[in-house]
Amino acid sequence: MARSKSILTEARQIERAVTLINLGARLQVLESETDLSYERLLRLYKEVSGRSPSKGQLPFSTDWFMTWQPNIHASLFLNIHEYLNKTSELEEIDTIIKAYQLYLEQTQSQGLEPQLTVTRAWRLVKFVDNGMLTMTKCTKCGGHYVTHPHEIAKHYVCGLCNPPARAGKGRQAGSLQLPSAVARQAATCE
Repeated sequence: MARSKSILTEARQIERAVTLINLGARLQVLESETDLSYERLLRLYKEVSGRSPSKGQLPFSTDWFMTWQPNIHASLFLNIHEYLNKTSELEEIDTIIKAYQLYLEQTQSQGLEPQLTVTRAWRLVKFVDNGMLTMTKCTKCGGHYVTHPHEIAKHYVCGLCNPPARAGKGRQAGSLQLPSAVARQAATCE
């Protein structure tokens, strides 16, 4: 009985690793979220993706999540993650996987290039869990956005309600196009 349980657990871990690899996760994420050996993960990574994993350290700065577009994408992902966390009984990594898949669906349905990789999404959840980032409610729209924990929540206005001057003006893939009413309002304020 114990042997069949360990085989089931190993099969589940391999399935989880394959899902993460297909989503583009870095090898360090796989090492952290499975009990599979480094050598096994390396072979699996090469087999599934057809290439060797990226080298180097994972992104560690919280600053990336504070810039305009990445903040909007990170906030979308984290809101999905928080909802799943409250409404389902998934293990943490499975919640991240499902939230990331839903994030990809949302960005693709809007014709946007995803700004958030699954590795950054995983790191974002770790930052929130460790109190390095939090969610703050916008005083204008009521949405919840990724912020530093010491942000003054009483007067916080998100990047969608108060976009930077050049926001949405680019036409390259992935640029966020503001709704016309918001663009008109921004133009009259300048």
